[in-house]
Amino acid sequence: MADRLTQLQDAIDNQLTLMYASINYIKTRHPYGEIPGQPSQAPPPAPIPAPPQPAPSQSLTNGDAPPSQPNGPAQPAAPPQAARAPEQQPDQRDGSPPPERPDTFNAALHELARDLVLQEQQIELLINSLPGLGNSEASQERRMRELDAELREVERERAEAEEERERMVDALGEVLAGTRRVH
Repeated sequence: MADRLTQLQDAIDNQLTLMYASINYIKTRHPYGEIPGQPSQAPPPAPIPAPPQPAPSQSLTNGDAPPSQPNGPAQPAAPPQAARAPEQQPDQRDGSPPPERPDTFNAALHELARDLVLQEQQIELLINSLPGLGNSEASQERRMRELDAELREVERERAEAEEERERMVDALGEVLAGTRRVH
């Protein structure tokens, strides 16, 4: 686990990333607005191509060849969708995505705003958990002296316990040396 300052820096970095992503989304995906008295500059909605369906009389099974045309040479088939040149819309010359529908755009804006607010609250929580907030320099120095005195007392008690342990080991050694082995 990282210390609080590192967590705070990471949270700020996340906040900035969220802000950048939000601004970029708004810039690239906003719906066109209608201005009264002016022609719309919004591109026409892209038509949804219907999937090709075979004619009812030409149902083929695997391995069957299409029937030959008796009335002349065969006409070339239309090129597949991928081979055709894509029609560029005016707003997509640079490869930007098409605008969102207003309801989808507004829902995404609410979600982005919620994420920004939650990240900001996390930053506030981390800032409030930092030591020293609400304490003056004098009170912090006094607390450090108290902790130093407490540490010295605990260290003195540890040294006394270490001396007691040494005495007990010596006493145990004398007791063991004074006993005889019984054969």
